[in-house]
Amino acid sequence: MALEPDLLIDRRRLKRGLAFWRAIALLAVLAAVALLAAERWPARSLLGGSVARLSISGVIAEDRDRDEALRRAAEDRSVRALIVAIDSPGGTVSGGEALHRALSEVAAKKPVVAVLGGTAASAGYMVALPAQRIFAREATVTGSIGVIMQTVEFAGLLERLGIRAEALTSGALKDQPSPFRPLTPEGRAALDAVVQDLYAQFVAMVAAGRRMDPARVRALADGRVFTGRQALAEGLIDAIGGEQEARAWLAAEKGVPADLPVRELTADPTERLLPRLVRETRKALLSERLNLDGLMALWHPSLAGVALGAGE
Repeated sequence: MALEPDLLIDRRRLKRGLAFWRAIALLAVLAAVALLAAERWPARSLLGGSVARLSISGVIAEDRDRDEALRRAAEDRSVRALIVAIDSPGGTVSGGEALHRALSEVAAKKPVVAVLGGTAASAGYMVALPAQRIFAREATVTGSIGVIMQTVEFAGLLERLGIRAEALTSGALKDQPSPFRPLTPEGRAALDAVVQDLYAQFVAMVAAGRRMDPARVRALADGRVFTGRQALAEGLIDAIGGEQEARAWLAAEKGVPADLPVRELTADPTERLLPRLVRETRKALLSERLNLDGLMALWHPSLAGVALGAGE
């Protein structure tokens, strides 16, 4: 019984010690969170918002995660504007269309500017069209408005080797194109109609995005590329410059402070994105067979001048 007061005193001391270390641990956690927040969202960003940047490079393909990130940015009130930095030779027509649509949704709610890098051709130019202002360097390679579909046929070689391929199809056009036999007139006409329809969609995007007469667009849409200076003279871009000029325009015309921090808009983790890019690049550049999403809006020096649907 005589020890009870001592035990109570010790217990109180222990509780005070535990409370002290708990407070220290809590303060350490709060400090770490504050440090992380300050690094990721600077004070200026928390108070005045930020400017998002979407970097587009390589072959453009369908990417649901990227498009979802754009939709979130469109609804995020802290995102004051979007800079689309493009360095791409193009990609699949469906991939360009999907990204064009997602960027259009952002542009309907907040300022969007496109900054073209070394190359922004074909689908790489298509995805710049929703922007209210397009900047490019004088030496940027852009344009290449058109669609290409290629196939290879080596029936003659197989015949020399004594090899004959057979195909059982549900219709006369099911195996068109085929590497095992030449295109039939009907097959060529059907495939050309597909290319021409996709080409017409591309021309319509350019006409709407650049507020140009479709006939004027078709005169430029023969698959050729332009330098940034040539594109400016033809009305395909708005100004020569880079991100600095884009920020100055946003500040002057849209009231977006030039000192707001830029936050990179991330879409898909690298480990998930890389296999997809490898797969799409292989389909785009190595496969010569037609597949459902394989029609290309792509510019490459070795393909220059080969684009189908070269205007009227």
